[in-house]
Amino acid sequence: MRPVYPKMFDLISVGDARIDNSVHLPKAHISCTINKERCEICLAYGGKIPIDSVKVQPAGNSNNNAVAAAKLGLKTALYANIGEDANGKMILDHLKAAGVDTRYMVVNKGIPTEQSIVINYNGERTILVYHHPWDYTLPDLDKTKWVYYSSVSFSFPKTSLVPQLENYIERIGGSLMYSPGTHQLKFGVKKHPRLLSLTRVLIVNYEEAKKILEIDGGRKIDIKKLLSSLADLGPKNVVITDGKEGSYGFDGSSFFKIGLFPAELKEATGAGDAYATGFLAALFYGKDFSEAMRWGAANSAAVVEQCGPQEGLLSYNQMQEKLNKNSGIKAGEI
Repeated sequence: MRPVYPKMFDLISVGDARIDNSVHLPKAHISCTINKERCEICLAYGGKIPIDSVKVQPAGNSNNNAVAAAKLGLKTALYANIGEDANGKMILDHLKAAGVDTRYMVVNKGIPTEQSIVINYNGERTILVYHHPWDYTLPDLDKTKWVYYSSVSFSFPKTSLVPQLENYIERIGGSLMYSPGTHQLKFGVKKHPRLLSLTRVLIVNYEEAKKILEIDGGRKIDIKKLLSSLADLGPKNVVITDGKEGSYGFDGSSFFKIGLFPAELKEATGAGDAYATGFLAALFYGKDFSEAMRWGAANSAAVVEQCGPQEGLLSYNQMQEKLNKNSGIKAGEI
């Protein structure tokens, strides 16, 4: 029998999928600037560095988003490129098991699936990332209520991916959450003003916000200034995550801040993706901006207690339990 597909998706995620090879360092030397604005992990050049474990897991920002959204009850699909190899099969099998529709996945013969090395030490992660120069061509996507667009390869400016995505969103009238990855930030987020004007939610971390606005990395900037400056680029709503400081938001009229939900930090891989998806899911279910920040913070806290970007993701019922258990943690105006 032919599979029965939904007439409309709740979310289609667009971006790369890869395999993470996570290693845990029992010991390392960290070197930081005086103000700890920049820290580096130092390993002996030419040495053999002992590790505790290696874990192989499906990953990638948009892959994480699609799986997280499906777990929260959204009808979800993913557009990403993978290779026709064991790692590509692992990604496909994992997506199907999570309830993510794989009809838009592109399997490339003769090209290995992307992989990353994730170095975990003391609760923080350093990622060695490889991006294949994919020739992105947006498939004939069905309608969806939300689109999530995140990390893609350095090759994306040479393709028509962005204008195709812009045309698609305008045609269907869907809502866009944009979480730019390394190569989008390097190319220049401001170079796509039409995409920004179509963005309902722009979500970045503090350092990424400064990079988009071309602000010197060593300067501390007022958070309201950062939020409003990003909003001036076109997005209707802006969220900035800031590690241990929590997260901040601007809904076009008011500024908000929320702290962290309690969590025993194991490692931070996927925390940003979990936050973004929790936030998006809350809006999908009709919650307001400040409540969406609670959903994001709750999902992020659950993920950092596990090893890997998808292990601790909350289901819809688990989300309600976590929110009720921490009812005193709310986003307040600043």
